[in-house]
Amino acid sequence: MMRRWMLPWVAVAALAGCSGESHQDLRAWMQDQGKGVRGKLDPLPQVKPYEPFAYNAFDLPDPFKPRKIEPVKGGSKLAPDMNRRKEPLESFPLESLQMVGTLQRGKGIFGLVRTSEKDIYQVRVGNYMGQNFGVITDLNDGEIRLKELVQDGAGDWTERTSSIQLVESAEPRQERRK
Repeated sequence: MMRRWMLPWVAVAALAGCSGESHQDLRAWMQDQGKGVRGKLDPLPQVKPYEPFAYNAFDLPDPFKPRKIEPVKGGSKLAPDMNRRKEPLESFPLESLQMVGTLQRGKGIFGLVRTSEKDIYQVRVGNYMGQNFGVITDLNDGEIRLKELVQDGAGDWTERTSSIQLVESAEPRQERRK
């Protein structure tokens, strides 16, 4: 019980010893250091007045609203034939198809195309490939050229050309001995 009485008196005595003139040299040094110092503030930037923007594109399609692109009916000569029966290579993206060789029968030349599923198809000029209504326009030993029909953001059909290059085999050819 005696200890509880002494604790507040000891704390008061300790605080009384801290105050006084023992820090006088520190105060004098701080005043001496601050005599020649003056702060410099940069001027505030000039505030430009607000200019409202008038949005005048209310009649354009909303880019954030999903919409279904449908083929243009009647008259557009670039529209694809939607009633035509799809060929097997039209179910693959053009990037997944590889030209692996050519065959020649008589005067006709055929291209050999490998799918991502490792199936090989014979194609010739006039066949369709890829998912953008691509029709083969030229076929030679090194590449297959296509004319594709793609739809732009406004729904109009445009024509673009693409090609598939011959893929060189990683395995060296072995000749058969007779």
